[in-house]
Amino acid sequence: MNYPNGRKNGDLYKQKKLYSHQFGNRGMSLEKDINDTNAYYLEAKKAVIHKKPTPVQIVKVNYPKRSAAVITEAYFKQASTTDYNGVYREKYIDFEAKETKNKTLFPLANIHDHQVDHMQAVVAQGGITFLLIRFSVLDETYLFPAERLFTHWDAHLKGDKKSIAYKTIKQQGYFIPFQYKARVDYLTIIDKLYF
Repeated sequence: MNYPNGRKNGDLYKQKKLYSHQFGNRGMSLEKDINDTNAYYLEAKKAVIHKKPTPVQIVKVNYPKRSAAVITEAYFKQASTTDYNGVYREKYIDFEAKETKNKTLFPLANIHDHQVDHMQAVVAQGGITFLLIRFSVLDETYLFPAERLFTHWDAHLKGDKKSIAYKTIKQQGYFIPFQYKARVDYLTIIDKLYF
């Protein structure tokens, strides 16, 4: 039996099966989930937040055909700051997204000095900045405010722990439940914390 749109009855079943498979593997890419969430925010006219491009200096390009250029050598121009930035409710938003397979801690080696410096500058100017941390094995995502990160970072620089315990992130951070449209709905938490 065919539906009016030309699909066969079995196609609908395959589509549902494909969707359930995708939903089951939702922990595979935090970046993809954030990009989908940001696209939803933009479409709903809620916020304008985008992934920052990494500045790259292209050195060599091969042109096997005019229409098919291939970059064969490139270098990062400078250290990038954080992954995402934009505007929400007239406030500047800036954040870094990190995913770890570790179940018990988040290694601070995942963050760089220049990123923390950048986040401190954002806070000093009245902007909102934070980490989105996904424990992929646990399939849990947390918003961790930058101000709380700074405390752990400063202790780390003084020779203290080189990581933040999962239980600490659970206590000091904010769990973000997975949703259909806004997969990583961090703005709901931003509303509670800052507005």
